[in-house]
Amino acid sequence: MRTSATFQIMLPVGAALLTACGSTSKHSKDTQDSKKPNIIYLISDDLGIGDLSCYGATKISTPNLDRLAGQGLQFTNAYATSSTSTPSRFGLLTGMYPWRQQNTGIAPGNSELIIDTACVTMADMFQQEGYATAAIGKWHLGLGPKGGTNFNGLIKPNTQDIGFGYEYIIPATVDRVPCVFVENGRVDGLDPNDPITVSYEHKVGNWPTGEENPELVKLKPSQGHNNTIINGIPRIGWMTGGKSALWVDEDIADVITGKAKDFIIAHKDRPFFLYMGTQDIHVPRVPHPRFAGKSGLGTRGDVILQLDWTVGEIMHTLDSLGIADNTLFVFCSDNGPVIDDGYQDQARELLNGHTPMKHYRGGKYSAYEAGTRIPFIVRWPAVIQPGKQQALFSMIDVYASLASLLNHQLPAGAAPDSRDQLATFLGKDTTGCEYVVQQNLNNTLSIIQGNWKYIEPSDQPAIEYWTKMELGNAPQPQLYNLAEDPSEKKNVFEANPETAGKLARLLESVKGEAR
Repeated sequence: MRTSATFQIMLPVGAALLTACGSTSKHSKDTQDSKKPNIIYLISDDLGIGDLSCYGATKISTPNLDRLAGQGLQFTNAYATSSTSTPSRFGLLTGMYPWRQQNTGIAPGNSELIIDTACVTMADMFQQEGYATAAIGKWHLGLGPKGGTNFNGLIKPNTQDIGFGYEYIIPATVDRVPCVFVENGRVDGLDPNDPITVSYEHKVGNWPTGEENPELVKLKPSQGHNNTIINGIPRIGWMTGGKSALWVDEDIADVITGKAKDFIIAHKDRPFFLYMGTQDIHVPRVPHPRFAGKSGLGTRGDVILQLDWTVGEIMHTLDSLGIADNTLFVFCSDNGPVIDDGYQDQARELLNGHTPMKHYRGGKYSAYEAGTRIPFIVRWPAVIQPGKQQALFSMIDVYASLASLLNHQLPAGAAPDSRDQLATFLGKDTTGCEYVVQQNLNNTLSIIQGNWKYIEPSDQPAIEYWTKMELGNAPQPQLYNLAEDPSEKKNVFEANPETAGKLARLLESVKGEAR
């Protein structure tokens, strides 16, 4: 049994929430139910709802994702919990809004594990139900104890301490050091005679940096991203050591896709849960030569093709093993898109009429629609009838919905903010959830109910400094009728005080809610 630990709570909540991730006894089942579906949750990075041809893109073709959507349920009104990566993934795996806990902002590469080991995670639930579990690819939820991660020995705690039987992960993001893979708590390929040192405060060692040696970079930064150069690419943060363990950016998709396929093949005869995070389409966008120059939209378009290939490889593996019919395959993005996010990759110049945000306002980091409205596809051929799902749905509700699917009784306080939306998730109901709460970069919250969206007032900056993205922060409340104004061009707060007041009160009740 794990020892309990105390969360730092940012907003007042009741005792039940305080124990939401409290300790609980773990057990395994001796018998396996072969009828239980395999679960694959594949989460892409910074992908927009307008980036896929199944969602209307005309300048790029994503045939594998189109097939996934055509054989499954394609959501048109689904939302990530947050408009940035770390909190969005935290909410998915814990079933708790990330703004309830401190330290859930964008995590540096040497962050401690931000999910408390006492927390009953989604992976824990699957383990308790007899599933083999794995986390493969981008992680970005920290590793190791408070005070920073030591990458030179066994890193504890790791994902195996929160329900994953196997891990092969990118510690943070591909634009942050350390540029290594971690397998089951150890840096893969590390030479102990060449230890890794990482800092996000000051330079370590004598490796060249983008700031000091711009002549050595093959991908120039547009803003930030001028610290240690790895593979010709300057990163966020400084590192030295671990040369034998460094990844090759062009090969990352192949490596993590291969690890995912290996896991599926090894566990084809028992139920498995695979949480897979792709590095695509996050910066630096460095496609494998198979995809370089193939999209006509620059490297951002090329890595969309690479992402589509990744999905295709997983689908082909399921088909070849004869297990596709009883595999519930979820695909989504962690937040909305961003065009220039730190490198001079000509993503904006080569858009060629492509619209990652579609007609929605904002993008990654933002409280506006394009910040959290995401592509979301669920395929389970044995159960789900193909079609479009227009019902309101949030990623925060995946945990409780899957618990309902498995008939799994969650312990008191687990997944405190996740609601059972299984009928919506499987396409059996088109009503959707009562409301959706979203979070932007600055922890400004918004709430959607029906056609109405309310954004709480905020004194935070209106524009993100580096990307120039509209954040949706404003000193006055904002109210939008999404049915009439999906692009959020007209704030109708003053004309609809009763509606705004109702939504403001609902949001405040969610903030203080104890489940």
